[in-house]
Amino acid sequence: MSKLNPQNERIKRHYFRFLKEARGKSESTVDAVRKAIARFEDYTGARDFKTFRREQAIGFKERLAATSGQRTGEALSLSTQSSTLAMLREFLTWLAWQPGFKSKIHVPDIEYFSPSIRDGAAARAVKLRDFPSVEQVRAVIANMPADAVVDRRNRALIAVTLLTGIRDRALVSLSLRHIDMAKSPPLVRQEPDRVETKFAKSINTYFFPVGNDLKQIVADWVDELKTDHLFGPNDPLFPRIKVGVNDDKAFCVAGIERVHWSDASPVRGMFRQAFESAGLPYFPPHSLRHTLGHLAQSVCRSPREIKAWSQNLGHENLATTLTSYGTIDPHQQGEVIGAISLEPIAPDREVLAKIRALVQA
Repeated sequence: MSKLNPQNERIKRHYFRFLKEARGKSESTVDAVRKAIARFEDYTGARDFKTFRREQAIGFKERLAATSGQRTGEALSLSTQSSTLAMLREFLTWLAWQPGFKSKIHVPDIEYFSPSIRDGAAARAVKLRDFPSVEQVRAVIANMPADAVVDRRNRALIAVTLLTGIRDRALVSLSLRHIDMAKSPPLVRQEPDRVETKFAKSINTYFFPVGNDLKQIVADWVDELKTDHLFGPNDPLFPRIKVGVNDDKAFCVAGIERVHWSDASPVRGMFRQAFESAGLPYFPPHSLRHTLGHLAQSVCRSPREIKAWSQNLGHENLATTLTSYGTIDPHQQGEVIGAISLEPIAPDREVLAKIRALVQA
């Protein structure tokens, strides 16, 4: 944005404080709102919010539809456009009730930030997600070097992600005290007072049955941290690298240090490098949750197992697992339909009743 409006900056500070302290929004959510408002101010030339009119909302929607994302260079997705407009509606609605703005902002004009019914429906539509197979993830890990301590950390990190389906923000905040390799299967305790779980939920995740070799990689890493590096319970499970200076006075990796990553961006960068080095397209850490969600369809043999699998992913409702991570892609859909027999079979009414009860729980 080329310029700032001091009056706008003051009221924005009040709004961001309101979101954090009164609404309990996370810093990442506030940052998203900050970006949405900045887009709008860039369009208006940082005009005073008191001058807001419906024409500005209509023109901004047109600008937003023609905007390209900085990361991809492609037009912003309908979901991004819809969420940006929703954040602006909430901000202007709040603003319309603030002293000095009540008589300036015409509340019905705020509704002009709404997307069309068609675009809104398209933005909310469930989208198929690309995700790697278990075999692909195992190939990535097998391709990774294991000579340096940082290499072994990276291999264990991807292994834990597949073994637990943990979200990357929670992953980087794990300490040694949160993993119990003595249990069978091993357990990762995601305690919300120390681990950045979604919605601050407490999640107990046991290793999914995706391979004892992966479990061994993690066991060796935990043992190395405790024995060779003398890490304690509160030290990070996946510590940052330690930067040193070599003989040529250049910066270099000098091992690891007892410090957690401040955010998950290094994890995503490491995933990208590992997958591309294995000759595979990049799959972000979150995509492995989809891998596990789809795997459940093949290996779970009873409603009890499906429920345990769902709970292991941190889902309170089984429907979340089935709808968010269990959608069958079109190719598999064809295979399933093609394998269905026309021979009538008696339905297992007890099993069907249990599944319905779990979904409605």
